Amino acid sequence: MFTLDDLSRVIAQRAEASAEKSYTRTLLDKGVAHCAKKFGEEAFETAIAAVAQDDAALRAEAADVLYHLLVLLRARNLPLADVLAELELRTRRSGLEEKASRPA
Repeated sequence: MFTLDDLSRVIAQRAEASAEKSYTRTLLDKGVAHCAKKFGEEAFETAIAAVAQDDAALRAEAADVLYHLLVLLRARNLPLADVLAELELRTRRSGLEEKASRPA
């Protein structure tokens, strides 16, 4: 089964390619702000697909949002493992307890 770690590795490989051959490299070359904007656009499209379209549209948009999130993390040099570690910490207690513990 294809995992987020697999996708992260693909993005790392494509980040090393030339912009002429890699969409990932093109995004990264445009900087963090551009990558963040693309992620935001894809997140919005995913939300729209969730309420207004069929499962195929939601599946496609969800794939786009995961890809663009990992590209954004790469642009910021934040490893996926760090995000997963944060999620692991949060799962040690209920979501309501975790949210209540955050600074206001």
